[in-house]
Amino acid sequence: MKANRMLRFCAWMVCLSLALAPLAAQAGQAKAPATDKVNINTATAEQLQALPGIGPVLAKTIIDHRAKNGKFTKIEEILNVKGVGEKMFQKIKDRLVV
Repeated sequence: MKANRMLRFCAWMVCLSLALAPLAAQAGQAKAPATDKVNINTATAEQLQALPGIGPVLAKTIIDHRAKNGKFTKIEEILNVKGVGEKMFQKIKDRLVV
């Protein structure tokens, strides 16, 4: 009886692992490595969030700013986005491209 219960438990764990494997792989691809450059004119919210200090709200603000005002012509223009200050710019500037 215990062997049967253990076998069912193991089968359940294998099924669960197989079901969650694609989600785990997808989650690992969402963020760019810490050294990748991010084009602020084409980046998705997920790509922007790979930058230090940028979460979902600020990523959306950057995208909204870009949609309203057009493409950035130089990386320093990201300072015109509400929520991006000089301190944050100094942390991310080496990873930005236009």
